[in-house]
Amino acid sequence: MDAHRAKDAYGGAASVPHGPAEQDGPDVVSAPQELRTGVAALSLRYRIGVALALAVVAVAVCVHIGMVFLHVAPSNTVTKKHGEAIDEWIYPEFEQNWKLFAPNPLQQNIAVQVRAEIHTAGGEIRTTGWYDLSAQDGRAIDGNLLPSHTQQNELRRAWDFYVSTHDGDNRPSGLRGALSETYLRHIVVLRLDRADAAGPGDVVERVQVCSQTTNVRPPDWSEEQISLKPTYRVLPWWSVPQNEAEGDVR
Repeated sequence: MDAHRAKDAYGGAASVPHGPAEQDGPDVVSAPQELRTGVAALSLRYRIGVALALAVVAVAVCVHIGMVFLHVAPSNTVTKKHGEAIDEWIYPEFEQNWKLFAPNPLQQNIAVQVRAEIHTAGGEIRTTGWYDLSAQDGRAIDGNLLPSHTQQNELRRAWDFYVSTHDGDNRPSGLRGALSETYLRHIVVLRLDRADAAGPGDVVERVQVCSQTTNVRPPDWSEEQISLKPTYRVLPWWSVPQNEAEGDVR
């Protein structure tokens, strides 16, 4: 090829093919770089700063939720020990005027027991030992996947009904007092009948109910000091009408 043909009309060098393989091969195009957005577009130093800021916010939110929960929760070991710190966090900006539980859950074990005076067929009067009705319900519920409403609540609600309608001296505080006495008496007489407390030919003439209340032991990590000695509330003897003694409690 002549040298003057290697230049174009403007004097520039003309492209010279080097072989058929290079002429027919595909053009090589470089791939575009992937564009990053959001936090990924930041440098490593700024990404670390964002992660730390999010961690601080998450911790603050968890602490706030925990403080509000303890503020509205019933009195417990944590609130008794750290109540001042909780109040300082809550008041005045985050004050809540509602409670998590109403009424507050009990932190006591209450066992309702009953005994009876039996009029025997021979004309004698004997007094039975105490029947722990709450323990009977507990044994019926333990291991039972579907305990009945009666086993879980009948005796407990009857006792709560009685306590709420009587003062500390067992005097009724309203018209519902007599109703609560009758309701509780019906339940204990039925329980004694199921336990065959009277025996063949004998009749239940009077019953007496008492409660044994014991505080729940605090956890091992708690410094709370409470008495674990049970306290008792003994009700007066109630006469059992003849129809109830014979099993009719309508």
